[in-house]
Amino acid sequence: MIVPLLCVGLVFVVLCVSEILWRAKLVRGEQGRKFVHIFVGTFVAFWPFVMSFRAVQFISLAFLLGIVVSRQLNIFHAIHAVKRKSWGEVLFALSIALLAAVSPDKWIFAAAILHMGLADGLAAIIGDRYGKHNRYKILGQMKSLFGSLAFLVVSGAIVAGFVLFGPAGFSTTALPALLWLPLAATFLENVSPKGTDNVFVPLLVAAMLGLLY
Repeated sequence: MIVPLLCVGLVFVVLCVSEILWRAKLVRGEQGRKFVHIFVGTFVAFWPFVMSFRAVQFISLAFLLGIVVSRQLNIFHAIHAVKRKSWGEVLFALSIALLAAVSPDKWIFAAAILHMGLADGLAAIIGDRYGKHNRYKILGQMKSLFGSLAFLVVSGAIVAGFVLFGPAGFSTTALPALLWLPLAATFLENVSPKGTDNVFVPLLVAAMLGLLY
């Protein structure tokens, strides 16, 4: 019981710090959201290593309720302050609960959540910083070449780490996944509207890695 409470407490501290930085005008827009996105996503990815999947489900559903309330009352500005219409922060918590319910393995859960937290977060930051002159529009959404490349590279690193260092061990049958899974995840991230990539991409990664192992 102590470990889940500590994990919840740390996430709450991150939310409070992001809010303080937002109010101090030190972060704005995507920076504030992705600060939380990357830290919390990377942290949550490893929760099944220290607590049960049931505990992860319970905490994520509690966070989902909290985010919905915060969205309605505009409590945590840093995670809601985005110009485009998006349900990303709500779907972020929902995705964790879904993956905790269906994921067959803690390593697969980690790889899937890292796509949502680390790959997506870094892609947004790099795209915002370096993608102003290489933007493109797909299904009504503005994306950037540098942002998509960042997602592809980070996705490749995550999948490679899983294939090479995961408990299933190295397998030549899994080698093609080092190419096609990052490409598939990047494509899905591009075409998923209004933050739905936070659900579709991790579920795709979890399903494909589950089939491989």
